[in-house]
Amino acid sequence: MYPEFFEIPFTHLTLKSYGLMMVIGFMAAIFLIRRLSRNITLDTQLIANAALYSLIGGVVGARLLYVVHYFDQFRGRLLSAFAIWQGGLEFLGGVILAITVIIFYLRRHKLPIRRYFDILAVGLMLGLAFGRIGCFLNGCDFGKPTELPWAVRFPYGSFAYHSQVYPNPERNRPKPQLELSSDFFGEYSENGVWFQGLKPYEQLTQRQKDMVDKGPYRCLPVHPTQLYSSANAAFLCLILYLFWRRAQKAGSSSSSNKPFTKPGCTFGLMLILYGITRFFIEFLRDDSPFNKFDGLTISQNISIAMIVFGIILLAIFEKMEPDSEPAVTGHE
Repeated sequence: MYPEFFEIPFTHLTLKSYGLMMVIGFMAAIFLIRRLSRNITLDTQLIANAALYSLIGGVVGARLLYVVHYFDQFRGRLLSAFAIWQGGLEFLGGVILAITVIIFYLRRHKLPIRRYFDILAVGLMLGLAFGRIGCFLNGCDFGKPTELPWAVRFPYGSFAYHSQVYPNPERNRPKPQLELSSDFFGEYSENGVWFQGLKPYEQLTQRQKDMVDKGPYRCLPVHPTQLYSSANAAFLCLILYLFWRRAQKAGSSSSSNKPFTKPGCTFGLMLILYGITRFFIEFLRDDSPFNKFDGLTISQNISIAMIVFGIILLAIFEKMEPDSEPAVTGHE
């Protein structure tokens, strides 16, 4: 786990691995979207601006959903909800707000919304493939313990480690998965207040460090669900690109009657495929909070909504005329 790559000289700022992979993913998605958008507008700056606004909306939406999911962490210190550099983003929240922002932007500039959203679906999955690698380096979005040969062990003090050394009644775990002795807990804060939490690694004795590094108190091996999600996003990017190319070829042929080749169908398919795959990956994750009403995680409920919404969009777009949103060839 490498949450921080290095510290910037002469400052106390560090380069976060999660943020870096988000930027790389965003740049890769922008590059792909601009190349695929050449048949929409010759002014590629419009496309770049749309992507920039969607990034801002996506980050805000991702943070908002994270705060909603883990609101107990922010009780009494709501200002920390704005400390986005400390980590904590939810992809689905980012998608929802980013889509809303893009719709307003495209309508204002009279760009074909359905055609752009088809291209956005392909770029979004490419960006997510890089973003999930950032999750792996940061240690968030971790999976359940497993003995599979490709399981990974996160270090002491990681998100997965904290999850394993505390009970979790919501997951039907009255006892910790990894039971530490009491001398691993408790420390004085900088203000001299006793804090009954997991000791920082630096405060452990050498014997304790050996026990958590290579002894009986090592983190249990878990599913690398972040890498599952990254591979899934890369695969969906390829599938959606091929589906989009199929739609483009069908659109250029006036005699083609292939189903689901109308503008917008690729985006609808993205909602369905991502919703399905995210729903099942959630069964392997060990961090997502549960919904108290149906026993599923909050992300699984959102995934179900995405699937239903995607099916509805496919049905609507299939009945719409393909030329109802003509391509724009220049700046308005």
